[in-house]
Amino acid sequence: MTTATPCSTAPAAPRTKKPDWLRVKLPIGESYKQVRNLVDTHKLHTICESGNCPNMGECWGAGTATFMILGNICTRSCGFCAVATGRPDAVDWDEPQRVAEAIYLMKVKHAVITSVDRDELKDGGSIIWANTIKAVRSLNPETTMETLIPDFRGQWENLQRIIDVAPEIVSHNLETVERMTKKVRIQAKYHRSLEVIRRLKDGGMRTKSGIMLGLGETKEEVIQAMQDLYDNGCDVVTLGQYLQPTPKHLPVVRFVHPDEFAELREIGYNMGLDYVESGPLVRSSYHAEKHIHSGRAAK
Repeated sequence: MTTATPCSTAPAAPRTKKPDWLRVKLPIGESYKQVRNLVDTHKLHTICESGNCPNMGECWGAGTATFMILGNICTRSCGFCAVATGRPDAVDWDEPQRVAEAIYLMKVKHAVITSVDRDELKDGGSIIWANTIKAVRSLNPETTMETLIPDFRGQWENLQRIIDVAPEIVSHNLETVERMTKKVRIQAKYHRSLEVIRRLKDGGMRTKSGIMLGLGETKEEVIQAMQDLYDNGCDVVTLGQYLQPTPKHLPVVRFVHPDEFAELREIGYNMGLDYVESGPLVRSSYHAEKHIHSGRAAK
């Protein structure tokens, strides 16, 4: 029997009222409607829906969707994440083909694939990861891919499986600054995540990472985290506002103004990053289809 519990035991705190700049437009457009109908008709699963992403309409309209593999129960208990933690179900070896077929049905131009952490598995789920990338590529040769991967607990032979199948871009999120890593990403390590990025870059991958703002970090700490990512070979950085999923998760300490996000974007480009996606509603997969190419020319 599978057991699952909420992924955080952070004390409940009163929610701060969201500012006007965090208002989200309702999804519209024919492309969005077509994808919406396919998802409903074929009972497809996307993290876009289950994560209540504020950019779902815009991304679906651009032909981008995000899929989560290896189940929906995580072995970690990060204080920001709404995914349940507990003992996951057995690995579904047919999942790669089903994901490939879903991408085919939805006519996805750019697929973002992510997963829960599967620390109980010797391979960390990396075999399913590699099989999924190969299956998607076989059935959808024109579809580009971003893989948002875990750290595989620093078992580098598992990371190598991702490098060997070479998706167009490989992402691993730092999530927060060094000082707050233990609080925000309880079982993760700041410098291990940086090493993931470095090893991916050494393996010839285009690399990407994301940081959430508003958890209590300082602007100087964010800039240092961006510099650390750049120094370890990161090409693309996304910066977005943390939003508390439930009262049991870490509270929002502050809402970061769009002007500060714009300033951080310029700082990132000035330090040499190739693409900086920075704004209150930015999530890891926001504008993901653009991150394959340099952002400096369009800056």
